[in-house]
Amino acid sequence: MNITEIKVENYEKVVTCKDEASGLHAIIAVHDTTLGPALGGMRMLPYKTEQEALDDVLRLARGMSYKSAVADTGLGGGKSVIIGDPKTLKSEALFLAMGRFVESLGGLYITAEDMNITIPDLEIVRRETSHVTGLSRASGSSGNPSPYTAHGCLVGVQASAEEAFGSPDLNDNRVVLQGVGAVGGRLAILLKEQGAHVTICDINTEKVERLAAEHGFDVVDDANHLDVDCDIYAPCARGAGINDETIPRLKCKVIAGCANNVLAEERHGFDLRERGILYAPDYVINAGGIINVSVELLPGGYDEVEAMRRINRIGEALRQVYAIAREENIPTAEAADLLAERRLEAGKKSVS
Repeated sequence: MNITEIKVENYEKVVTCKDEASGLHAIIAVHDTTLGPALGGMRMLPYKTEQEALDDVLRLARGMSYKSAVADTGLGGGKSVIIGDPKTLKSEALFLAMGRFVESLGGLYITAEDMNITIPDLEIVRRETSHVTGLSRASGSSGNPSPYTAHGCLVGVQASAEEAFGSPDLNDNRVVLQGVGAVGGRLAILLKEQGAHVTICDINTEKVERLAAEHGFDVVDDANHLDVDCDIYAPCARGAGINDETIPRLKCKVIAGCANNVLAEERHGFDLRERGILYAPDYVINAGGIINVSVELLPGGYDEVEAMRRINRIGEALRQVYAIAREENIPTAEAADLLAERRLEAGKKSVS
């Protein structure tokens, strides 16, 4: 196993690993551990080049620092990527090697589930390192994070409704929810339970039809969902959905969903503000999953009651973001970054 450090400005540690025996080619990026060890998921993708993988892991690690800071998890931000096709390259040997790679950082980085990585994969990783979270309940971890992410998003939608409409009560609010996967589908159910009129869509029409039949949701074709008038638009699937093409089509007052990287570019936050559309920054509203797994690291281990208490603070975090946006006259996405940077700076001062 060949581990090589790459010096990257403003990152605490970035290392690559190549293991010829298992075929592992991976990168771990630790952005900032001011507030605690760097927690962030492991993903596996067939990146075309190592540079493409490096760009992705750096962006994600920085995002995790900001996400954890705003969510007040007591953790820092990091990420890991495995370069390769998950359909053909996965093996026990590869994940054992990845476990040794994680262990080589001595707890500076703690991994978790992310794109194309499953709990069984992480169970193999854990045979070589204890620095793994988000495993099954049977193993003493917190299990599937999706219900906790969905609950946190509900709390965030309520806080956003309060900001935009003066009340967190969702009764009779019209919501268009795009993407009914593990998190989005659960969020749709929670919103309906709160009295919202929910219209759903997804490229997977079978999921849409099943949920509509079970819960009475209205349905719209995915390609035309932005043409539906609504109070709240909840993007819960693909990233970069708010872009030059979609923004002129928006017919909502609030954007609050569980998708990652909702804004295609930073400037689109300014476009939303000019149109009077309130945007709940993605890494603030969808932090329920990372908050939940962070509770595994508390003394005494995982406690669901404590996890839910902390997830419910997402509403307060969003209220702080919205207050900063008003005070500084800046888009909410920029306000979220500013809140994260202030907390990171305060953490650095407290240890200096």
